[in-house]
Amino acid sequence: MIQKLLFIFLIFSTMNVFSQKSDNGLFIRIAEIEIYPEYAQKYLDIARKVGGISVEKEQGVLCIFPMVMKDNPMKIRILEIYANQKAYEEHLASPHFVEYKEASIPMVKSLELVPMTALDEEAMKLIFVKSKKDCSERKQHKHQ
Repeated sequence: MIQKLLFIFLIFSTMNVFSQKSDNGLFIRIAEIEIYPEYAQKYLDIARKVGGISVEKEQGVLCIFPMVMKDNPMKIRILEIYANQKAYEEHLASPHFVEYKEASIPMVKSLELVPMTALDEEAMKLIFVKSKKDCSERKQHKHQ
């Protein structure tokens, strides 16, 4: 019963940040998560998996970048960047996200979703262009 209530709370709390988006429609946030030590590797595995699937399969998911704090590996930060609010809503309804959310409930000690706004959206766009170019160059180099 408690897990179901926590799940409902987590879903509603993720929906509470819709008002925070930048002028061009990007929807950005940082998820601040603390996990229980006994679930550390399992949580990292499912977070890595859902992030990869989301970026690969969902057009509007521009970035899901999970990170572990160096001084406290039980604290996870996930940078999330979506094309717009609709892309975010579609992500929340995706089967892989729902599976992640349900599986991670007992692993999560705390969760805070922090709405963000890009300071320099033009520079942010260059990051994605550069990343795509670097990725293409690595693939070409690998096949030579």
